[in-house]
Amino acid sequence: MELEFIQSWGLAGLFISCFLAATVIPFSAEILVITALLAGCNPIATYIVATIGNTLGSLTSYGMGYLGKWEWIERWLHVSREKLEKQKAKIDKYGVWLALLCWLPFIGDVFAIGLGFYRLDFVKCLIFIFLGKAIRFAGCLALYSIFGEKFIEFLTR
Repeated sequence: MELEFIQSWGLAGLFISCFLAATVIPFSAEILVITALLAGCNPIATYIVATIGNTLGSLTSYGMGYLGKWEWIERWLHVSREKLEKQKAKIDKYGVWLALLCWLPFIGDVFAIGLGFYRLDFVKCLIFIFLGKAIRFAGCLALYSIFGEKFIEFLTR
């Protein structure tokens, strides 16, 4: 499925997919990157497009969090203000360093939303989110160059 999409849409499809993978839509950007390489995309272009698309997706999650209101969380998600204060203390403890972990599956999206919700500095979050994503995709490309198609078999297990 991903291979046909990437072959049809090329780097634009990779960008869209990596963007969506960094939001609350659950799928793996690593598999998308490897799929793009298998489809014949240029490795440097793949790296740049995936990093930028995935970073912008996390910044969208940050923005969703930023627009959130304490009252909405309490009312619609039934999370008490006390619990939100405890979460804020944890986010304050680690600060923008949590943005480095926005590449992690599932929990990275929660970090991005939390960073926005608690209004951590946008520029610092942008830098650390970008760095985390860039390191992640550099690792993917390195592993793919070493192990080839066996790497995608490992990811899809």
